[in-house]
Amino acid sequence: MKLGIVGLPNVGKSTLFNSLTQAGADAANYPFCTIDPNVGIVPVPDERLRRLTDMHHSEKLTPAVIEFVDIAGLVKGASKGEGLGNQFLSHIREVDAIVHVVRCFEDSNVVHVEDKIDPIRDIEIIDIELVLADLEIIERRLSKVLKSAKSDKSYQREADILEHLKAQMDKGMKARSASLDSLNLSQEEEELVKNLNLLTMKPVMYAANVSEEDLADDGVNCDYARRVRELAEREGSSVFVVCAKIESEIAELDDDEKLMFLNDLGISESGLDRLVKASYRLLGLISFLTAGPKESRAWTITRGTKAPGAAGKIHSDFERGFIRAEIVSYADLINAGSYAAAKERGLVRSEGKEYVMKDGDVTLFRFNV
Repeated sequence: MKLGIVGLPNVGKSTLFNSLTQAGADAANYPFCTIDPNVGIVPVPDERLRRLTDMHHSEKLTPAVIEFVDIAGLVKGASKGEGLGNQFLSHIREVDAIVHVVRCFEDSNVVHVEDKIDPIRDIEIIDIELVLADLEIIERRLSKVLKSAKSDKSYQREADILEHLKAQMDKGMKARSASLDSLNLSQEEEELVKNLNLLTMKPVMYAANVSEEDLADDGVNCDYARRVRELAEREGSSVFVVCAKIESEIAELDDDEKLMFLNDLGISESGLDRLVKASYRLLGLISFLTAGPKESRAWTITRGTKAPGAAGKIHSDFERGFIRAEIVSYADLINAGSYAAAKERGLVRSEGKEYVMKDGDVTLFRFNV
């Protein structure tokens, strides 16, 4: 999973990125302090893995990971090269989803590129730049397709799809909101649209970056955060509240200190924990687990994946030679106290090729190649 962190300059992107990844991106009180996209690999917090490691005396614990890309601040005109424009927009095309950091705090010591705090305006500025960048992609492709359609009518259908998209996006609509239902797209045509790799087709979650005072009640009494939530609800996006400043302090603590710090703040989980959960929901992901004396590990799959597909996540041979999956739910395994005890109680199930994997399935694949 690869997430791109975007937003206007000085909204807290790089501070949040640093605290999430501890990768040391520059964070300064002026625009464009991040010149190249910073990339950090973050282990997905999962208490289940630690308990499985203890139970099986595993030599190694391997969590699932998220890759974060911190993309430099965008401004009005970025799609036309303003600020550091297009080079950053190109980086967003490589991610699975976008985390849009929105400033929802007042601080006279931190300048705002637009002079005044207004999260909805800030979101609209970024959205417009992404739509304009997408229109440029569509128009370039449409020009080529129309030329080809003059001599080969098979291109006309693609031209119709592109013109339909362009017409809606010319009105400022994002690609993911543009209705394509009336076109009755085939699976191949859906793939064609997907391969355009449009920025505004990517799922988005908003990170409402609030003050320390507004963090404890999850931003309920913060008018800025409320407005972001209302906008997200209208467009079907998700929101999580975070305080980048607090996250940067949490990042300096060990696990025990972190827990005490969170308790003192009156919150139960860090911004990373909330972001991971929001990301999994947004992208429709779950984790299944494998455990043994050599390694306990989490594997990320799309919700609805069947057992052979999950086996293929480990190795293509596992999918190709799939026989069955021996599965026990994590809760049943922990309650039983050991894999052997779970098996004695009949809690370990044998599942075939049509089994749909569930989050927390502790799995042993049987295969033959």
